[in-house]
Amino acid sequence: MSSDAPATGPQRQTRQRTAVQSVLEGRDEFTSAQDLHDLLRRQGTAVGLTTVYRSLQALADAGQVDVLVTAEGQTLYRRCSSEHHHHLVCRTCGRTIEIAGPAVETWADAIAREHGFSDISHTLELFGSCPACSSG
Repeated sequence: MSSDAPATGPQRQTRQRTAVQSVLEGRDEFTSAQDLHDLLRRQGTAVGLTTVYRSLQALADAGQVDVLVTAEGQTLYRRCSSEHHHHLVCRTCGRTIEIAGPAVETWADAIAREHGFSDISHTLELFGSCPACSSG
């Protein structure tokens, strides 16, 4: 008996995806795919930029990586906790702090109910200057 149905389980963990995860775990700030690619190459990991993008997308789809789109339209990635959270991001150095937003959650739920929406999701990023960049 053979089956032509596609696999529905988790995606295979490749050497390249493991390398991307490893680099992300060592960074506190959001990072672009291009910067991750450069870091991997400097570490001696042979991986193509397209593979880095695919790995990041798979990690994002699996909920293992947060994705942030800057005001300039650049997509950045960061390994974050699995619980729902928001981010406070320094515009200058990229330092990022995960923050809880109970008032935001209450507001989002109320707005959704008011308009008859269900199964809502949202993201919230606050941009500013961290203490180190503000004092310099």
